[in-house]
Amino acid sequence: MNTQSQLEFENKYDLNKGISGKEFFKTNRSIIGLFGALVILMMYFSLTAPNFATFGNLVDVLRQMSMIAIISIGMTFIIITGEIDLSVGSLVAASSAVLGFFAIEAGLNIWVSILITLCLGAFSGYSVAFLRNKYGVPSFITTLGWLSVWRGVSYLITGGFPLTPFPDSFAFWGSGFIGPIPVAVVLMIVLFTAFYYVLNKTPFGRYIYATGSNLKAAQLSGIPVVKVKTAVFIITGVLTSFAGIILSSRLMSSTPTVANGWELDVIAAVIVGGTSLFGGRGSLIGTFLGALFIAILGNGMVLLGVSPYMQLVIKGSIIVFAVLLSAVQTHGWKGQQKDIS
Repeated sequence: MNTQSQLEFENKYDLNKGISGKEFFKTNRSIIGLFGALVILMMYFSLTAPNFATFGNLVDVLRQMSMIAIISIGMTFIIITGEIDLSVGSLVAASSAVLGFFAIEAGLNIWVSILITLCLGAFSGYSVAFLRNKYGVPSFITTLGWLSVWRGVSYLITGGFPLTPFPDSFAFWGSGFIGPIPVAVVLMIVLFTAFYYVLNKTPFGRYIYATGSNLKAAQLSGIPVVKVKTAVFIITGVLTSFAGIILSSRLMSSTPTVANGWELDVIAAVIVGGTSLFGGRGSLIGTFLGALFIAILGNGMVLLGVSPYMQLVIKGSIIVFAVLLSAVQTHGWKGQQKDIS
């Protein structure tokens, strides 16, 4: 890369440069469009789905989406860097099983068990990053393997049956309320706020965008891309295990069958939220709206009595459409012009 291109790259990711209102609008058109679609979807379900617009149902939607949204924070970081993680659903189940084993079977203090569970998530993320950075193994392949491994681990630990009971006080984190708001929703908002600051106001956040935008240019600019990718995978692993802990608290048991297919919902939330699968573009505001859109869509379809099989078709179609829009934003309507002769 020549000096002029490198200077342009460094200027684009200047850590001291703010984002103007015009630039924000230009780079967040997908968020604005998604917000409009979300409003229309809510209006439609309010008119057609019984009890959709009640306070209790809307709070339940937020609580249901909270764990998916928490995992989606890390997935946003990963996809912005140009990687992906397909193992999150299975890691939730394995984290729940590990928590149950140490807290119930081994009789350890619940907080020690939680710490061990979070370390499991960190290990999972680090292993993916290590194989990616050291040997160039695509994260798609590694996490596809972990998807099977972690699901198997959850069954091995539990024997295929729920582990119960947890201490009664543990239920607060998954089923408790702070005023009218579920604790899980409060935790989701706190985490989104914290990581929004990290992504948009810190050098590490700029490094994430730069790594996904142009890996070689980021390396030439002195950005530690290996450490960046390692960090985003570890963050995602820890957040996924945290979601598994919250889910265990809500169910008050460790069940190996939980979170089946969650990777689909998480990736859907991130992609629908405007994060590009090609890397270098995305936002946590979009991810939050994407998770909310998927949750409201699912809730509304259940209230309308839509077949579970049709729900899968609709969700999958939405992901394909969102990826198409992302590709159009990246390459234009003509697509990539490649010589295939």
